[in-house]
Amino acid sequence: MNPLANNPPSPEELQKKLSEFLKQQFGDRAVFVSAMQPQADQAESDEPGEAAEEKPLAFDFNFKPKDIKAHLDRFVIRQDEAKKVLSIAVCDHYNHVKLAEAGKAVGDYQKQNVILIGPTGVGKTYLIKCIAQLIGVPFVKGDATKFSETGYVGGDVEDLVRELVQKADGNVKLAQYGIIYIDEVDKISTPANIIGRDVSGRGVQSNLLKLMEETEVPLRSPTDLTSQIQAAMEYQRHGKIKRPTINTRHILFIVSGAFDKLEDVVRARMRDAQIGFGAKIRGEIPRADLLRHATTEDFIKFGFEPEFIGRLPVRVVCDELTEDDLFAILKSSEGSVIHQYEQSFRAFGIDVLFSDDGLRALAKLAAAEKTGARALVTVCERVLREFKFQLPSSNIHRFVVTPELVNDPHRELQRILSDAQSEERIVAQRLVAQWAERFGQKHDFVLRFEPPAVEAIVDRALATRKPVREICEELLKDFEFGLKLVKKNSGQREFALPMAAVEDPEKFLSELVVRSYRADAER
Repeated sequence: MNPLANNPPSPEELQKKLSEFLKQQFGDRAVFVSAMQPQADQAESDEPGEAAEEKPLAFDFNFKPKDIKAHLDRFVIRQDEAKKVLSIAVCDHYNHVKLAEAGKAVGDYQKQNVILIGPTGVGKTYLIKCIAQLIGVPFVKGDATKFSETGYVGGDVEDLVRELVQKADGNVKLAQYGIIYIDEVDKISTPANIIGRDVSGRGVQSNLLKLMEETEVPLRSPTDLTSQIQAAMEYQRHGKIKRPTINTRHILFIVSGAFDKLEDVVRARMRDAQIGFGAKIRGEIPRADLLRHATTEDFIKFGFEPEFIGRLPVRVVCDELTEDDLFAILKSSEGSVIHQYEQSFRAFGIDVLFSDDGLRALAKLAAAEKTGARALVTVCERVLREFKFQLPSSNIHRFVVTPELVNDPHRELQRILSDAQSEERIVAQRLVAQWAERFGQKHDFVLRFEPPAVEAIVDRALATRKPVREICEELLKDFEFGLKLVKKNSGQREFALPMAAVEDPEKFLSELVVRSYRADAER
């Protein structure tokens, strides 16, 4: 006899069991939106969009364009035009959202949806991801080539909106202010000579157009197992099924692509407009500059529906990255891939120092790959793969990435393994200086250790066999807050840390902060 027959589980217990089952089967891809009680981000009303209109913003937006660009400058090298245009578009969009939600919006407003044009690896995705992280909204990236017109095999563009809810941990209210980024949108352009239905072109453009304008998207996909189970539970409990939706009016859409051959369309138009100008276009104007002349008419000839391209009023062209740009990414970007490799070696108690010449050699190899910043990972992995494999099992605790190592990794690895103690103290000293420089750059002040303090840190690193960076972080774990406070009180931006800062960091920092308050009082 089934023991549950006379003692069935409560709806709450059943919901819990189903949630656990779905998580085991599908992981984080399955989000269980409860129908047992009203949600904080859902309305009791069956009318779509009602809750969103009555409740305040789920996040606080108080950024100015320069604030956003300054944040992007920390992570993305070059692309100044794209940073400025995106910063303005994002501010316009979310400032309008604030006014609309407060009932203060005046007149019609066209969303500042964006189209980004540029080759692979120039930072298009990274720009948008950094913006979403800064302002605190969910971010979803999709590939236009994976979608098809509804009714054909392929993904549904509405899945992008539902994925925003997943990224917001089920918070529908926050998800309706998210950012959807669609790459390779140029691949769904439809040549004029195609007759009949085009499942990968016009249909997808039409469906995306609906999302970009304003529409209600069902939170439950009819083909999703989780949705079917939730609907069955609702019907069992209430005798009817709710159909929760999310409105796309405040979702910002950004699309991108390489747009190969678009420059030919622009060139042809400009050649027709001015006799004799064609030769100049072919020989002198770089591709990026030529694409900056692209008009709505050019995009339509390229294969976009007029209504679709009309919903993308903000257009930005990203420049190709040079060897100098790749070097700057490695050396200066807070998102530099070398931080990843430093962390990987540090997990084994190994410090790796990248010399400027070594970074330049890596950038040169990456530039030859012709895939932009993506090539940096490819090159670093190829150069450092054997070091990752061999050094953790050796007695090597520090090494420097030089041009010689980049150009002949095997020979340099053998040399390092045969002479473990060579230049270890010098490498450690340079690591201390590098750590102080990065710490200061990150927090907007100048920091350095005085020579006795450097030697004390190096001695401790050599004695304990700990990575230099780990010791610096342990010693100065409270200095970020303390030095910022000193800078605020006294205006001091340069700090030279003596031996006392290493011997007793807490006492040194405390005395420094106290003196800054006195200086502030005396001003």
